[in-house]
Amino acid sequence: MSKRVTLLGRSRRNFFTGLAVVLPVIISIGVALWLFNQAVAVSDILLYPFRFVPGLELTDIWKDGQPGSELYFGWKVVAILEAIILTGLLGFLTRYYVGKKLVQLMDYVLLNVPLLGKIYGTVKQVNQAFTSENKSNFKQVVMVEFPRKGLHSVGFVTAEQVKTDDGESIISIFVPTTPNPTTGFLLVLPESKVVKLDMSVADGIKYIVSLGAVSPENAEGVQEAFKAEAARMLSDG
Repeated sequence: MSKRVTLLGRSRRNFFTGLAVVLPVIISIGVALWLFNQAVAVSDILLYPFRFVPGLELTDIWKDGQPGSELYFGWKVVAILEAIILTGLLGFLTRYYVGKKLVQLMDYVLLNVPLLGKIYGTVKQVNQAFTSENKSNFKQVVMVEFPRKGLHSVGFVTAEQVKTDDGESIISIFVPTTPNPTTGFLLVLPESKVVKLDMSVADGIKYIVSLGAVSPENAEGVQEAFKAEAARMLSDG
């Protein structure tokens, strides 16, 4: 009986060990395929001109012979490659006078369309904030007392909003949710209310996505900041 229990225990450990190895691979492949299919759904329209190529039938591109229906895998790859090339070409053109004027014209038209203009303007501002070449969107990894007194969260300084009459900076901080850092909370508070962590932005993101399981490179420095804050909380209490 004991041998059966031991064998069962070993089998369970082996299974969960193997699962820990395989699961990240399966999830990564699944996410990559989902993103690929979403990109194909958007770039599908780029294949419409191929309908006029002599000797090429719609059933050679779309399984149902109808534009917008399921594509053959090879044509999915063509659609993605075409989207990448056209995007790169558009980026190249926008570096020159004519391209810049075309972008400005498109902005003017879309921004003056009721309702669509509000959506487009908001999306454009967010996109520029995350893709700006001049500065990093996240400047510093910090720890703030949130969502209530006695609890702390890890966040990122995004900008300095204003300075008070005493010269103290009022800063905005983005506190991501975990494990999905694309959503979160925006906090605006004095700089004196945050604890700066000796952690790179990349390590901060990995720390949040991993639910705190992946330690940053400067783990000792971060731990010291945690200890100091814990000691302060105990003294205040």
